[in-house]
Amino acid sequence: MTTAVIVLFTQDLRIHDHPALGAALALGWPVLPLFVLEDRLLDRAARNRNAYLAEALTDLRWSLRSRGTDLVLRRGDPAEEVLRVAREGGADTVHLSAGVSRHAGRRVRRLREAGLAVREFPGLTVVPPGEVVPQGGDHYKVFTPYWRAWESATWRAVEKAPSAIPAHGWPAPGELPRSLGDRGRGEAAADRITGGEDAARARLRSWVERGQADYPDRRDDLAGAATSFLSADLRFGCLSPLEVALAGRGRPGHDEFVRQLAWRDFHHQVTAAFPDINRRDYRDRGRGWRHDPDAVAAWRRGRTGVPIVDAGMRQLLREGFMHNRTRMITAAFLTRTLRVHWIEGAEHFEDHLVDGDVADNHGNWQWVAGTGNDTRPNRAFNPLRQARRFDPGGDYVRRYVPELADLPGTRAHTPWREENPPPGYPPPIADPGH
Repeated sequence: MTTAVIVLFTQDLRIHDHPALGAALALGWPVLPLFVLEDRLLDRAARNRNAYLAEALTDLRWSLRSRGTDLVLRRGDPAEEVLRVAREGGADTVHLSAGVSRHAGRRVRRLREAGLAVREFPGLTVVPPGEVVPQGGDHYKVFTPYWRAWESATWRAVEKAPSAIPAHGWPAPGELPRSLGDRGRGEAAADRITGGEDAARARLRSWVERGQADYPDRRDDLAGAATSFLSADLRFGCLSPLEVALAGRGRPGHDEFVRQLAWRDFHHQVTAAFPDINRRDYRDRGRGWRHDPDAVAAWRRGRTGVPIVDAGMRQLLREGFMHNRTRMITAAFLTRTLRVHWIEGAEHFEDHLVDGDVADNHGNWQWVAGTGNDTRPNRAFNPLRQARRFDPGGDYVRRYVPELADLPGTRAHTPWREENPPPGYPPPIADPGH
């Protein structure tokens, strides 16, 4: 039996800085790059993520072919398909990037039970979960001490993209999906970001050269959209988080931006220790939740009558993306004002976000809802004050809520109750001050 290595791509759809791929090539054995499309996951995922995935796989195949090999694509149960490819290609070893979700853990366990030698590598975070831990504990429960440990950690070296990968010649590569955006949950966003490593690296270059310097002062400027827009690229691993963290080092704005990558790593190490983060409260604070289908429906469609909330929810529908500040505003309105359980909101986000990730999405929702890692679980979060502070001219609201497009300045933030309401715009479903 010929010894070969399968490199199983998962949330690491790139060639640059890919430790699992680099280690496989270093062995000097034939390498079989493989991706398995799981119908169960495709049906549960957002249409927007499926569409991005199809583009990312197309780009990955192009990158591999330009280096002399090909991407093997299979469809079905991941353990069964990996084992089948292993038999076809004479492989007994699987390399992959270590994940933190319950699904990732189950996948590795089943591959090992099938008799394959599985080696996991870093690559989905800057600092791998478990590399920094508090004294006497398995993970950090509060961000600030984690941030201090994270800053002091020794980062691995970035791996160069291979210039050539010997062709494996077998098994048959399989067909790329023409489009995956016609299946899954939610609605297709008209202005969704384009997927793939090539597009992602172009966005990173643009961010470092033209965006990062203004980040400390403008990151919460809703109308200015002055964030990196790299979240989906990180979620699919079209960019290495480590490479992103190092890309703008030494330039203005770098420290503030990298802190956000530390938050991402923080949620991943929490999820590694608490894989039920998408199912139950990280901290049960005994909150009483309301069941209000009509209010939830209005919130989902951006018809709450609270302009800043509606603008955020409509941005989500239009782009498959939402500014982080309005993610907090809309989540707080659902959980703190309407008193609806965070799971209902997190699931809606999962149905639409291109960057939807178990660790980040659910970790942030629990933080806002007061059941997660916030040290001030009862903090006030008034959407009107947030709107006036971070969208003082009302430009963000007018961009996404056309019913309010003709209203000047802060009047675009006014919840209209009685006199002269804008045509077609609803009255508020709840008092946003509570």
